[in-house]
This record gives sequence, C-alpha cells and structure tokens, in this order.
Amino acid sequence: MPEPAAEPALYASRPKVYPREIDGRFQRLRKLAVLVLLGLFYGLPWLGWDGRQAVLFDLPARQFHVFGLLFLPQDFFFLALLLICAALALFFFTAVAGRLWCGYACPQTVWTEVFLWMERWVEGNRAQRMRLDKAPWTAEKILRKTTKQALWIAFSLFTGFTFVSYFTPRTELWQGLTHLQLGGWEWFWGLFYGFATYGNAGFMRENVCIYMCPYARFQSAMFDKDTLIITYDRARGEPRGGRPRGIDPRSRGLGDCVDCTLCVQVCPTGIDIRDGLQYECIGCAACIDACDSVMDRMGYPRGLIRYTTEAAVQGGKTHVLRPRIVIYGLLLLSLLTALGTAIALRTPLTAELIADRGRLYRETGDDQIENVYTLKVVNKSTATEHYRVSVSGLPGVVIETDPPEFSLPPGGVAVVPTRIRAPEDVLERRVTTLTLTVSAASGAAVTQPVRFIGPADHD
Repeated sequence: MPEPAAEPALYASRPKVYPREIDGRFQRLRKLAVLVLLGLFYGLPWLGWDGRQAVLFDLPARQFHVFGLLFLPQDFFFLALLLICAALALFFFTAVAGRLWCGYACPQTVWTEVFLWMERWVEGNRAQRMRLDKAPWTAEKILRKTTKQALWIAFSLFTGFTFVSYFTPRTELWQGLTHLQLGGWEWFWGLFYGFATYGNAGFMRENVCIYMCPYARFQSAMFDKDTLIITYDRARGEPRGGRPRGIDPRSRGLGDCVDCTLCVQVCPTGIDIRDGLQYECIGCAACIDACDSVMDRMGYPRGLIRYTTEAAVQGGKTHVLRPRIVIYGLLLLSLLTALGTAIALRTPLTAELIADRGRLYRETGDDQIENVYTLKVVNKSTATEHYRVSVSGLPGVVIETDPPEFSLPPGGVAVVPTRIRAPEDVLERRVTTLTLTVSAASGAAVTQPVRFIGPADHD
C-alpha cells in the first residue's frame, strides 16, 4: 500500500534574508519617513508644554495630556472615534495605493531598518555579512557579533524606556533609572518593550510580516484591478537573460530583464517580485530602485518594475474614483470632521446634579420647599479653575453648596452637597424644571436641567 502523504508544515523554515542596500528615490523617501517617525517617537517625551510634558498618559491619575488638551476617562468616546478613523484610513489608503503603510510607516518596518543600519555598519555590506556568517568563529567574528548585539540591546532598552516615558514623566523616569529606583511596572514595561523591539526588529524581521501580521492576510480583500501595486512588467521583461550592454535585446529574442536578481537581493522579505504579486511584499519599492539602476546602466527605459495597477498592465485605464474609494473617503472625512468638531467644541468642565433618593423634598419652617442633591464637577482644563453655581427658573429660588465656591486642579473632581429652595407659593405643579449653571472664573460654563419636586397638591 502507498504511504500516506505527509501533512504540510504550518511553519516553513526560511533561510536568512540579507537585504542589499540600494539607493534611489523611493529609498530616500523611506529613510526620510524613518527619521521623521523615530524623531517623533523619541522626541515627544522631551517636549514641554506649559511647564509639563507635552504628551503624557498619566494612568494613576487617569489624565491624558496631549499638548494643550486634557482627556479624562469620561472622554473615551474620542479614543474610540480615533481608532475607527485609523481603521478607515488603513482601508482607504490600501484600496488606493496598496501597502504604503507597511513599506513606509509600520513600526516593524521602521525599527527593522534601524537594526539593519546598525548591522551594516558593524558587519559590512550584503556579501560581507554572508561571508561572516559562514566563516568559522574567530576573534574578529566574535568582536563584530558582540558589538552588533551590544548596539541592538542598548538601542532596544532605550526604546523600551522611551515608551515608558509616555506614561511616567520623563524626569521622574530617567532619574529613577539612573539611581535604580524605578517601580516594578516601569521595570517590567521598559524591559518588555525593549525585548519586543529586540526580538521583532533584530531577529524575526520579515517573519513578523509573513507569519504574524494579520494585515498581510486580509489586504487582498481591499485590492482591485485599480489599486496601485508594485508590478513586474512581464510582457516587456520576458524572456529574461544576460546580454552585453549596447545591443538590442530583441535581436537575441530577449526581453529587458537581464536576470541580475538585484530585485531579489534588495527585498527585505526575500521574495522575487517577478513571480507576481505576493502577500509577503510590503510595498517598500526597493526592487523598483534596484531595477531602475540596472535599466539606466543598460540604456533601457525605466519602469520594468514600477508602481502601477493591474488595469494599466492589461492595457486598460485606471479608475481612481470608484465606489469603494468614494465610500471609504466619505466615511473617513465625515468621522475626521466629527472628531475635530467634537474636540473643538468640547467644554472644559462637566457637571452632574444627582437628586437625593432618600427624600423627594422637605418643607422648611418659612414656607419654603427644599430639595437635596449631590453635585459632581470635573475640571477638564489644563489649569486650576475656580467655580460658582447658580440656579434659575422660579421666582425666589436659591441654591446653596458646601462650600459656596470651590477650586479644582486640572483633572480634579469635586463632589459637593447641594440644596435648592423655592417659596411654596410659586410652585404651580409637582415637578418644575429648573436650570443649573456651573461657571468657571475663566469664562467657561455649563448648564443642566434640574427636576425640582414639590408637594402633590400643586398638580
């Protein structure tokens, strides 16, 4: 009987990828993106704003400072809306231009580039790195490998504690780090994030994109024939083969591809773009720059590998405006407008008046009706505020708070016992709606309707 076929492995061991460094317009753009994004990540914690850290997510105090804005847990709506906008933006730009996010802005791509820079600086170019890995262990190899690992570890630890400085004030964090007096959570997250950076960008590299990233798996659902992708022009390039410079490839029955494999050597995921679109492709355009440099040397037109669309390759017309683009764009624009408007119109305080459930009302000795409440005020501004409370809606109505006026620091919350009294003879019904106003010294104010309850004989 024939032996049963072996089950396919869920994970295929891949040879190590040694990306070759290449210059070109797209690679210069990628380097600029890496420098800008890393500059923002490492620089924002050191940026001050009104005497404090510009961006700080203070979890113990439940305060989230973003430049001149203060967000509290009550503002979770803004975070949810922001995440929805980010998801829609990913759908929109993927449908328009493929995996631009992966090639230019993904944290995995950005940090992997930095680790590759350090590796090239210590171990040399692609050929030198390959020879070094195959060579026996010598003093030089040990020195180079140790130096690289030391740079990787130092950079990873700096990255981890920079991440923590978004949650613990940087001066407090770095002072505690230098004196080895950090708390347990700071040590845990600093080392954990540093280890994740070291493992993902230093060792797993392209395997994160190929095996771990869910975006690589479902991106094809957002592609269509008008999506901008990196494509090898098979009709122009085939049949491929080597040839001397200065001859017409058609005279030898060849296409423009000289089969130099430079496009494979520069690919950070180790694929051959000439095999067609593959989910491993991150859209970094290194193969475009490599191929263009070869075309320039051979005297052929650029664009054998280029950004284009399936429709254009097939000789058709690319339609930029199409139903999915219009829908994604309108939804994204609407949500971004709503988010911006909500933040711009956001009041710097909130107030809530809660009636005492133990007693509906109380008759005082001077023909007054009194209701008891609890007033909760939250200061959502970035400065200490002074507040006063007033009420209107009935002749002779008065409000008493304990204390009469109060101050709150940024993010502070006040729970104030409150009484509202009104003459019994002005009550025309059992339930009267009053207007409560909480005013800040800065000019901000918020109003809230209040149910004032009187005796049943007023109905």
